[in-house]
Amino acid sequence: MIHPVIQAVTDRIRERSRTRRAAFQARIQRQAEQGKTRAALACGNLAHAVAASSCDEKGRILDMTRANVGIVTAYNDMLSAHQPYQGYPDQIKAVLAELGHSAQVAGGVPAMCDGVTQGQPGMDMSLFSRDLIAQATALSLSHNTFDATLLLGICDKIAPGQIMGALSHAHLPTAFVPAGPMASGISNDEKVKVRQQYAAGEVGRDALLQMECGAYHSAGTCTFYGTANTNQLVFEAMGLMLPGSAFVHPHSALRQALTAEAARRISAMIPGSPAYRPLITVLDERSLVNGLVALLASGGSTNHSIHMVALARAAGLELTWDDLSDLSDVVPLLVRMYPNGPADVNAFEQAGAVPGLMRRLAQGNLIHLDATPTFGEMQDYLSRPQLVDGKLVWQPVGESTDPSVLSPSGSVFQVTGGTKLLAGNLGRAVVKVSAVAPEYRVIEAPARVFSSQHTVEAAYKAGELNQDAVIVVRHNGPAANGMPELHKLMPVLGNLQKAGHKVALVTDGRLSGASGKIPAAIHVTPEALHGGAIGLLRDGDMLRVDAETGTLDCLTDLSGRSQAEIDLTLEQEGWGRELFSVMRRAVSSAECGATIFD
Repeated sequence: MIHPVIQAVTDRIRERSRTRRAAFQARIQRQAEQGKTRAALACGNLAHAVAASSCDEKGRILDMTRANVGIVTAYNDMLSAHQPYQGYPDQIKAVLAELGHSAQVAGGVPAMCDGVTQGQPGMDMSLFSRDLIAQATALSLSHNTFDATLLLGICDKIAPGQIMGALSHAHLPTAFVPAGPMASGISNDEKVKVRQQYAAGEVGRDALLQMECGAYHSAGTCTFYGTANTNQLVFEAMGLMLPGSAFVHPHSALRQALTAEAARRISAMIPGSPAYRPLITVLDERSLVNGLVALLASGGSTNHSIHMVALARAAGLELTWDDLSDLSDVVPLLVRMYPNGPADVNAFEQAGAVPGLMRRLAQGNLIHLDATPTFGEMQDYLSRPQLVDGKLVWQPVGESTDPSVLSPSGSVFQVTGGTKLLAGNLGRAVVKVSAVAPEYRVIEAPARVFSSQHTVEAAYKAGELNQDAVIVVRHNGPAANGMPELHKLMPVLGNLQKAGHKVALVTDGRLSGASGKIPAAIHVTPEALHGGAIGLLRDGDMLRVDAETGTLDCLTDLSGRSQAEIDLTLEQEGWGRELFSVMRRAVSSAECGATIFD
């Protein structure tokens, strides 16, 4: 049995996607029919492919009865989440060599950290990077020398981009190999407190830097439940990695055992083997819905209201915000991690981790247990890994060991999911309602209109925002400037809320997956540049953001305003889009998946 709404959403995705999915399946079937593509390469092609390999490696790669696994890595040694990947290729190669198989690093993809670029010019490239990563992954696999794919990537746009690119070679068995979170540093509440104090001028840069270095202090993902850790939770729930592997610490014995096991298992699933299980078999409408349900039940990043649509499109599936909204109406919030609560991802791992969440969802008939994961069966994803006498085993997960982080059987933190769709005369948007206290979920106040997060910050420092207000930040959509995260706004708006003002945010831009507390209607569509009503707003217009009923309205009559006024506003604000129009043309033709402009 499965909840009727879950089934209905799954069915309509399947029906809506019938033509697109059939075309995708036909393309992948043509690839699969070529068999072991390495065997069809000319001798010169093969010589190039093994020229740098040792004699033993050459022998294994040229032996067509053996598996050759392609590794696509996001390793760099600047970013904490990806630094642990440095030694993964060597470990994977050593494990496979013992079995008579081989692996090669097919390619690397850029790993851009939004934490480094927040509020900086580099952030304007952030969302574009997802499509670049998708293309880089597809190009890395285009040598046609591989029998399976292992993806080494975790954060923000990186993991979604990698799976989008891997779907261009969906005839190959494919899995993510995660690296895990850093140990907990200072509390998230303390982090927010110091940031707000700095924004208010109460502490200096030295205190802020000391706090930040205490929060981000070692290898691994950041410990809050932002986009990076949402990737890991959602992709595990979709069956794209080993059960229970998402949040095991880097460099631990268990992490090393899981990496080795992923390599061993994927090598046994190659084309022509009885265990052959290509990516196209795994990523269908059922696994997609399982990922969405896990996203909503955990209060995950609103960035996934964009990423999951693009990921689905790359798999020939048509997902809409209405699907997400209908699921959110029946999927309860079962997890409290910052910004939805004080705990971090390490506390979630200890409480039961993703298998504990999947167990709770299965109890409510909210996931497709008949979906096909990369490894084993979906029932296996209700089990946790551990080392027993040095051997890796999985044990069924029990009740939550921390009911304040992962709700136990029979209870929920909220009867609906973490993300809510808003709609009204300003267009459509999403809000991360799980992070907003009930008393702040309905805001009616005059608009203060800006086109940059930096000008909002300047107005705050000038004392111009000491009032009830809905802060409008427009011309920050994907067609305008690449849709940068506007996380720099959060300390400012947090201070206004703390001062007792009713405050909300309305923007055609987006926020960090870690953003919370402030009711924020983000990803407003149509965006201002495409004639959206958000472009017609003026200071003083009365706006209503209602995260309870799901409405987003201007209460002031806008009927006398026109597109000409939007264009004049653009000119007055000195907004230029030449650079972004060039980038748009460069990425919008991507064949390996839907771009952010679809």
